[in-house]
Amino acid sequence: MTAPQFNMRQLLEAGVHFGHQSHRWNPKMAPFIYGARNNIHILDLTQTVPMLHQALNKVSDTVASGGRVLFVATKRQASDSIAEAAKKSAQYFINHRWLGGTLTNWKTISTSIRRLRQLDDILADPQGRTKKEVLNVQRERDKLNQALGGIKDMGGVPDLLFVIDTNKEGIAIKEARKLGIPIVAIVDTNCDPDGIDFPVPGNDDAGRAITLYCDLIARAALDGLERGQGSSGVDAGAAVAPPVEALPEVVTSFKGIDGPRGEADDLKRITGINVKLEQRLNDAGVFHFWQIADLDADNLGALDRRLKLNGQITQEGWVAQAKKLVEASAA
Repeated sequence: MTAPQFNMRQLLEAGVHFGHQSHRWNPKMAPFIYGARNNIHILDLTQTVPMLHQALNKVSDTVASGGRVLFVATKRQASDSIAEAAKKSAQYFINHRWLGGTLTNWKTISTSIRRLRQLDDILADPQGRTKKEVLNVQRERDKLNQALGGIKDMGGVPDLLFVIDTNKEGIAIKEARKLGIPIVAIVDTNCDPDGIDFPVPGNDDAGRAITLYCDLIARAALDGLERGQGSSGVDAGAAVAPPVEALPEVVTSFKGIDGPRGEADDLKRITGINVKLEQRLNDAGVFHFWQIADLDADNLGALDRRLKLNGQITQEGWVAQAKKLVEASAA
């Protein structure tokens, strides 16, 4: 599978070249503007084409290396397209409202995601609850799902942001820049391209243009997924004598706790655990030193696989470190 192909004719037919009225513009976009017609700025598509191609390559490379892409567009005309594209490419999305701290305060967002999962479980088996209780749970679940449903399986902060309308999603962009997360964004003539790692000059309001962007980004992500799978091993289907596969063994799955028992421990005191890894451990239900100290061989391996640590827990002696910290706190 190759990176998605497109041409200037497709961009023209989708109206990508139409900007805003000439008096509603950001002077920083001047280098990307071809001219004005009937007081409407026209974007220079000879610059848009290579910049869009570069953005698609970045999305594909990020996904191929195992990264996660977060699609962000909360404006009405883009919300459905962004959700559909993210689902089609097995990525994540926010299309209703950006909650402040979604990236910079992921620990709190994770708590809300756990609550959303609890409500899903309750609604799956509502026996013993009155109709009013079920209705209240349904309302709470719908509200949380609207805000967090697209990222509840993300498992941590994303590796790349794709944004439509940088003016409306200003908070998301500031949070991503603070954390050093690369940003691919569609920038219209009234937007500020500064701070955007991969800006793509184009119309961010027209429905056909938004659909085109979303389709191209989704196809780039799918290309990355296929390249990532292909690089992980040989093509067994092309072999003259395909290998005989043994039946898979039953693998232990790690199950943490729903929330901290009292105040959560500072897991960063264990060598090798940084802020980002601590957030991932919290998402997996690990909040205390005693949980790591009590890991047996099966659960240690299960946690290592779940977080894709490649043996880091054993190599850095997390269990021994956690036992010492537990003993120190008990003394």
